Amino acid sequence: MSEEEETLDVDAAVERLNAALRLQYRSALQYSLTSGSLFGFEFQSLGDRLWEYGQAELADARLLVEKIVALEGSPTTEVAELSWTGDPSDAVAWLIETEEEAVDTLQAAIEPTGREGRSEALEHTLEHLIMRKQNQVDFLLRARRSS
Repeated sequence: MSEEEETLDVDAAVERLNAALRLQYRSALQYSLTSGSLFGFEFQSLGDRLWEYGQAELADARLLVEKIVALEGSPTTEVAELSWTGDPSDAVAWLIETEEEAVDTLQAAIEPTGREGRSEALEHTLEHLIMRKQNQVDFLLRARRSS
């Protein structure tokens, strides 16, 4: 690899982090919206779990903002599309779909990180966010199964 390939591409990193941040805002809001709007006795504990996820998503949004600003970028204020439905199965399906998109977008943000110390720190932060978010998706996939 050339030296150029080993260094952090700041512009590309900020661009991809902002793409992830746009989805991260949605994650925090969508989990909060869904957690507070599930009805039926059988779904109340799921609502509590989704509320916890929403809080973790908000904390991760802050991490992304901090990384963007540390790279002298401007964090986006754009939020990806939200959705509401009164059907818990449809709500969980939407969460799975949008969170899988967010995982893919976070993973794509790793490519321009390079091999410098700050690059490695950024890469590991993104991997941590991906791991936590994927664990949530896995929970939702298990919750959606009927047999």
